[in-house]
Amino acid sequence: MKAKKALSDGELIKNCAIKMAEAFNENKVGNKFQTVPLSKQTVTRRLEDISNQISNNVKDIIANCSYFSIALDESTDVSDTNQLLIFVRAIKEDFTIFEELLKVCSLHSTTRVTDGAKSMTGTISGFVGFLRQNQITVPTLHCIIHQEALCAKSIKLSTTMATVTKITNLIRGGNRSLTHRKFLTLLEEMDSAYGDLLLHTEVRWLSRGKCLVRFFELRHEIATFLREEVTNSAELQNDLEDVEFLRNLAFLTDITQHLNVLNLQLQGKKQTICQMVGFVDSFRKKLHLFKSALDKNNLLHFPCCRKLSEEEEEEEEEEEEEGLEFRDYTEIIEDLSSEFDRRFNDFESFRPDISLFSNPIHCDIESQPGHLQLELCELQCDPSLNTSQVTGIDFWKLLSPERYPLLRNWALKLCSVFASTYICETAFSSLKHVKSKNRNRLSDVVLSHILRVATSQLEVDFISLVSSFMKPQCSH
Repeated sequence: MKAKKALSDGELIKNCAIKMAEAFNENKVGNKFQTVPLSKQTVTRRLEDISNQISNNVKDIIANCSYFSIALDESTDVSDTNQLLIFVRAIKEDFTIFEELLKVCSLHSTTRVTDGAKSMTGTISGFVGFLRQNQITVPTLHCIIHQEALCAKSIKLSTTMATVTKITNLIRGGNRSLTHRKFLTLLEEMDSAYGDLLLHTEVRWLSRGKCLVRFFELRHEIATFLREEVTNSAELQNDLEDVEFLRNLAFLTDITQHLNVLNLQLQGKKQTICQMVGFVDSFRKKLHLFKSALDKNNLLHFPCCRKLSEEEEEEEEEEEEEGLEFRDYTEIIEDLSSEFDRRFNDFESFRPDISLFSNPIHCDIESQPGHLQLELCELQCDPSLNTSQVTGIDFWKLLSPERYPLLRNWALKLCSVFASTYICETAFSSLKHVKSKNRNRLSDVVLSHILRVATSQLEVDFISLVSSFMKPQCSH
């Protein structure tokens, strides 16, 4: 069930186990395997039992936790049904964090939420507006990773990306198997660093960056291939020889790679909002550095731009011309920086808390919430805490509940916040594997059970499950 295999695979596993026992002349063992019920119906019932135990454990965790938050995201499955996943993040008094699937809602009619920013955070018709209409007042955030991805899409070089996608599809997209094979042969003959181009998939966060890096590194081979093997490609050949296109390509590749680094940092489960905002702040500072460097045409942090400039210098050495200019891209950097400022504005309300959480030893006590000030005085004069090398959530675990009850409670509340829907995205990957074009008739209930078991990090108490049945069921 964790492996997300078909429920009917139980019979196959049973038959394989019997055959193995017979191969080792263990007929008694084989006969015992015969009695194990592993039909599709039985496996479905066992799946339900395991899922219900996990669900009950999650309810107990929520009932006994210090604080919890929820993450919601929606996607469309293979049968065009909108699936809304709701995950809960609960934190116990000892700072143990649990992130578990709370509910799967199959939306067969109208949907109230999607993963677009306005649909989730709109104050009138969005999810936040729906909460307010029902007098539910809670802090809300739009997924920090989605925000980063939307910032990346704001880069004004869509024509360049469209050309890259067009050329890539021309070589290996659709029904172009012969063209693709010829291209692979050319790469092998030219002893290229890479063995193929990568297709761009819009819904995958890192796809664009990986596609661009591969395209840029193979640009000479691609130009040769279009010239020798692809008819009616004169316009695309001209693009690959046009300095303006190549400048755009190099810059877009570099800046997208920097964005991919940020995206990877933001991925992962059980990260605190402080960690994630720290990664974003670091990138915003890098943008200022990039702008300052490009103002001087310094390409230290833009390897593809530097490589292209060096190639142009070699070709034009006899004419004593300087390398390519990239100063004009500072405007794009400024626009990207402004987009980050705009989209991450809703995290600014957490800024004072993040600052205190990250550096309680050296914070200005008078600027902190009044109910925490006395304990902060104690903390900043505590020798054992002052000399501790531990940071982040591990530091707050060191605080004595008896001496620092208010500070611990405050830290627990902050650590309970879901800053992204990354856990929902990973569950959607499982959903696509579970409910595929070959398994598209799963009922909503069974799908919910499968996803709960597949995504849960809680241990299943199989002994209690078995003991709960009055009489074991045997296969006849």
